[in-house]
Amino acid sequence: MSLFADLLSTVFENRYRFGLARQDGRRIEDLTADLVSATGEVSGQSVARQIIDRYAGWEDAQKSGFFHHLAADMDLDVTEVRAALEAYEANRDKASYRHLATVAEPPRQELLRRLNMVPGATRQLVRMRADLLRLGREDEALMALDVDFRHLFVSWFNRGFLVLRPINWESPAHILDKIIAYEAVHTIDSWDDLRRRLQPADRRCFAYFHPAMPDEPLIFVEVALTRGIPKSVQGVLAEERAPLTAEQADTAVFYSISNCQAGLAGISFGNSLIKQVAADLSMALPGLKSFVTLSPLPGFARWLEAEGLEPDAGDDTQLRRLAARYLTRGKRGDGQPLDPVARFHLGNGAQVHALHAWADTSEKGQKQSLGVMVNYLYDLQRVSQNHEKYADSREIVTSSEVRSLASASQTTRKDPSP
Repeated sequence: MSLFADLLSTVFENRYRFGLARQDGRRIEDLTADLVSATGEVSGQSVARQIIDRYAGWEDAQKSGFFHHLAADMDLDVTEVRAALEAYEANRDKASYRHLATVAEPPRQELLRRLNMVPGATRQLVRMRADLLRLGREDEALMALDVDFRHLFVSWFNRGFLVLRPINWESPAHILDKIIAYEAVHTIDSWDDLRRRLQPADRRCFAYFHPAMPDEPLIFVEVALTRGIPKSVQGVLAEERAPLTAEQADTAVFYSISNCQAGLAGISFGNSLIKQVAADLSMALPGLKSFVTLSPLPGFARWLEAEGLEPDAGDDTQLRRLAARYLTRGKRGDGQPLDPVARFHLGNGAQVHALHAWADTSEKGQKQSLGVMVNYLYDLQRVSQNHEKYADSREIVTSSEVRSLASASQTTRKDPSP
């Protein structure tokens, strides 16, 4: 962009920010058409800002109408695509390929790109997709529109653009406040609770950020440095525990991973986050020998009920056996495990290492998994090999202990209702 155009862009931005420019009253359909066809960058930004500002003030019904406009009126022209494909089949040259590539992309993708030219628009588009997922989950046309959002977001939030930042007690207060708000696994009850997770020498937290959203964490992981592999999250989070020095630890425990942006659902950051944090920690602290999670089994209780199984809550061995069976044999139609956390870690190349009864005594832990938790082991020498096994044949790599538990699992059927 030239210096002159950049200055004009700043002027337009300030005019809208301080309410000095009037929206022109045109229908949103006219504005979207104008934006897609705009040839001037400054005028295009002016229209893009109007669309974004209007959207920000809408209720759900107006947002839904906007999404249906994009889905229906800015869809592919099937006739044009068919003709372009036939032309390319007849003569595979640069011109015919370029034309095919152009018409095979719906106009709404270019609209989203042009909306993103406005400063601060990336954050707004992420929120827009969150609305789309919330309002259009049962609407196939709107889910087709989501394919376009996701296609663009995969590129915009490519790993190469992400910045890994440590989060500690000295981080800005507005970032810390968001860590409290976004924690999705083990609720942070207070600022004192947050301090216990960030300040001691045996605690770490890392988050991915995007340059276009520098004050919004995309995903973060909380890490405990321990001696040995812990068997209870209450032990990890205990107020009265005696902290270690970082050099005393031999294990890094990833005990909470939280996605922060609903509008980035399905855009995977967690796999690279864990691997990068593990690699960085192993370089900084050579004494670390094991990298494990302490993870919930969020679908375990539902699976037990669906299977008609009623374990003895006081029988730790039975609980662990059933949990091993659930993780290794409870499958979806595509051959992947029923448990979403298992799918995530196994897809990253982790091993199902150990199972622990009474590992999460919180109300949430009891409700979703009867208090059972699992260690997934990230063996940095075998992660790639484990990933390939899982990707190629859905092979679940487990420790010998977990295999024995799964083989010995016994079932207790609920008595049929009278």
